[in-house]
Amino acid sequence: MRLVVTKLNVGIWAASYLKGTLQAFAPSLQRPFVLGLPTGDTVRDMYAMLRTFAQARTLSFQHLITFNLDEYVGIPADHPQSYHSYMYRHLFDYVPIPPEHIFMPNGQAADLPAECAHYEREIARVGGINLVIGGVGHNGHIAFNEPGTPFHSRTHVVDLTPDTLEVNARFFGGDTQRVPCRAITLGIGTILDAKELVFLASGVKKAAAVVHGLTQKPTLDWPVSALQLHPRATLVADLDACILLSGELKNRLDEARACNPQADEWILEIKK
Repeated sequence: MRLVVTKLNVGIWAASYLKGTLQAFAPSLQRPFVLGLPTGDTVRDMYAMLRTFAQARTLSFQHLITFNLDEYVGIPADHPQSYHSYMYRHLFDYVPIPPEHIFMPNGQAADLPAECAHYEREIARVGGINLVIGGVGHNGHIAFNEPGTPFHSRTHVVDLTPDTLEVNARFFGGDTQRVPCRAITLGIGTILDAKELVFLASGVKKAAAVVHGLTQKPTLDWPVSALQLHPRATLVADLDACILLSGELKNRLDEARACNPQADEWILEIKK
């Protein structure tokens, strides 16, 4: 696992990284690139940059297949706060990606366990996910996998914690009663099956999740710590999200910054 500490907006960092990854992979009809995509505030700038790349024709979306990480249960896809709406509003309405290449969980499915199983089958059908990009929640959740979620979990229905409902209430007029209390989410095991993981943490509210994810042994109490189990996982954090780092890790970061103060980023390998 590695930690990338960046001066840049983490969303812009992720967009640039994705662009380079896709250009190196050179997706084709016979060999598409499969991408797991998040929603939320942290990645708004990532999507804005991807729209810019599409407009400038410096990045092709033609042979990209996407799987969204989660969706609320109980609100229609056209609800302004559904993650379906978010994705079209921030990306899919602006980039030339074939509609049949876009996969999102159906939060209104009559049989939710069957919908989760179907989502897993679709991922397997296309050969698995090449890269999952995600955000880190203040309590360490990844996708909507709340603390306590088993690391072997597959796509499933989750009951959102009161903390998560409170955080997301800002999208529903500040009223936690209006926030859907359940969601479909890619399981931690499904995420760990991807060939590469890049998770983003921005701001002081994510600092506890960053320090626990990097310095504790993998624990269900902090789902982000599961990234330590993956051979190609990167946690990208801004300086504010790193304020709680201490001991050897803080010393290594301070040394890297002192050696190269003009750099936009500093990379630390995290060995367990």
